Amino acid sequence: MTHTPDITRPPAHLIEALRGIGTATATGVLSRLGIRNAHLLGPVTHSPGQTIAGPALTLQFMPKREDLYGEDEYADPEKQLHRHALYHTQPGDIVVVDARADMHSGVFGEMMLTFFKGRGGIGVVIDGVLRDRPNVQGLGLGMWLRGFSPNFHTQTDLMPFAVNIPIACGGVLVMPGDIIIADDDGAVVVPAALAEKVIAEAHHHHEWEDFSRERLAAGGDLRRYYPLSDAARPEYEAWKAARSK
Repeated sequence: MTHTPDITRPPAHLIEALRGIGTATATGVLSRLGIRNAHLLGPVTHSPGQTIAGPALTLQFMPKREDLYGEDEYADPEKQLHRHALYHTQPGDIVVVDARADMHSGVFGEMMLTFFKGRGGIGVVIDGVLRDRPNVQGLGLGMWLRGFSPNFHTQTDLMPFAVNIPIACGGVLVMPGDIIIADDDGAVVVPAALAEKVIAEAHHHHEWEDFSRERLAAGGDLRRYYPLSDAARPEYEAWKAARSK
């Protein structure tokens, strides 16, 4: 078996807190922290209503070159690196795949995702496609991808190249062990080192949004309440103090 590195997983309480924040708030907070774009563009939800968050196992595909990926790789599972990404699965993990936005090379199918689900994996984010749509949708995994294909990648022009290295997925850098949040708006990567800052900032953001939502629903001025203006801040502080009593 070819050795591939494992990932360092962030503490579970950080992951759960980020799941509760959601992608829209996370991208806004990350932007204020200097991460201009955290949205993995291309993969969209194929599991509407689901929200997941978890550490990223990464898998990179490259254009196939026959001297590096020949017929023996098709026959020998130990040489198929896309399997190795799944071997690392621990409960709560998400597999993130750079499949080069290829629309006719299925990265995984039913049996491999059944294994992944059995190991506790919760979702996949793929800049590319899966196969076996009716069966994989029945697994209950979160799926963010470009679509489905009847082809497996061994029939086409991609080859699995590396596991648990930095990858580009949807035009965004994903490091192994970064935290992925995915919901109906899409998939977002939160650098593990920024997780605590994102959570703290998002809590403050949610609080003043609750106040602003109340005022806007009552006919308040959008310019005063969203975003919260300096003029409205004393009103907000009084509202917050009243709620804490």
